[in-house]
Amino acid sequence: MVAACFLTAPGGAVLGFHISGHAGCGEAGQDIVCAAVSSAAYLVANTITDVLRVTPRTLEAGEGEMCLLIYGRDEPMCRALFAGLRAHLSGLAEQYPQAVKVTFQRREG
Repeated sequence: MVAACFLTAPGGAVLGFHISGHAGCGEAGQDIVCAAVSSAAYLVANTITDVLRVTPRTLEAGEGEMCLLIYGRDEPMCRALFAGLRAHLSGLAEQYPQAVKVTFQRREG
């Protein structure tokens, strides 16, 4: 299962995400759900870093895992991207409930 956790500030603003796991909806390299999640996560991360030129607090990507966390001061600039990712992943979770789970976790500091 793909676990997508959105990291929020105490006031509820999304400051990033941690996505890990595999959907298990196909063989490695052929899993359309994993491809959809991965592509969306990389689009958001690349747009934040390469287009908006935001320096993230944390950016880590590896096999089956990505974590992106921004500073609170950059949240207004990234808000629409995180909202779009949330909508996309929530839609996948509705369509493939056995493969994708979306959660939220409040971050302190």
